[in-house]
Amino acid sequence: MNIRTTVEADLDTIFALIEQRSVNTVASAEHYQGQVADGMYRHDWTWVVEDDGKIQALAIWWGRPGDEHPYSIDGLYFAGDGDPVPAWTALIRHAITSRPADVEPPEYHIFLAPDWQDDPEVVAAVEPRSQAAAAAGLSEITDRLRFEWYPEYGLPARSTRLRFEPADDDAFVDVFARVSDGSLDAATAREIARLGREGAARADLEGYKAMPGDRSWWRLAYDADGELVGMAMPSANAGGPVVGYVGVVPEHRGHGYVDDLLAEITHQLAETGAERIRSDTDFGNVPMAKSFERLGYRRFATRRVLSFPEN
Repeated sequence: MNIRTTVEADLDTIFALIEQRSVNTVASAEHYQGQVADGMYRHDWTWVVEDDGKIQALAIWWGRPGDEHPYSIDGLYFAGDGDPVPAWTALIRHAITSRPADVEPPEYHIFLAPDWQDDPEVVAAVEPRSQAAAAAGLSEITDRLRFEWYPEYGLPARSTRLRFEPADDDAFVDVFARVSDGSLDAATAREIARLGREGAARADLEGYKAMPGDRSWWRLAYDADGELVGMAMPSANAGGPVVGYVGVVPEHRGHGYVDDLLAEITHQLAETGAERIRSDTDFGNVPMAKSFERLGYRRFATRRVLSFPEN
């Protein structure tokens, strides 16, 4: 078994394998080429298993433009006979061990319908990919509920009990750290375990600054007494406007402020002309999911995230 990164001469084979749509994120050859043009797919981020000069398996990884290393798997494909799990495991393990130990750990994201577990074909496609990821170390499973808002769903009422103000980066780092206490977000817990509370807060800040959303949209929220309640951070990714980050500091939780923050984000993005707003929240973050539902967002998908367990 020979593992290598791809070259231009492999494109015909890559395109043929992409036709195995399955649960892979790569939708088509055109989608792949667009992501290459945008710097989110690269030959040195794409690995194949080759046997006697013939490609048997393919792993396509995704990363942000300018990143040195990819962040997540977007597709696993198999052209050989028999069980694909050993080849996929080898591909994932090779990509993981090819990156420095101090780089952010990679993940595998699988995008699914809300009711995917009722579809035997989808379950059969997810299972071997999950087995390969787990064998390579990505054994932690987090399901994230995906919500979206369209203008025809109607704008939620804007907050009358909070005021929203811009702030500098240091202020946002402080609030990131404060809202991480007791957070129901699995990724936040993993980052704190890896980097510590302040390190995770600074990493969050830099991550959101690197997104296509406008930094000037970010707001801190204060109540009538001038006390900090939380933050509302509208943003955007390659697919368009997203909720970004909603966070309430621990001492003000339990008063429904998450609705005020989400409503403000929705209004801000709508004012920029957003024709669709999307966001994810962990399956276990029930308060956030309920807020999306109350404010008119509708669930449209599930994102299964396979990652390294917390240390």
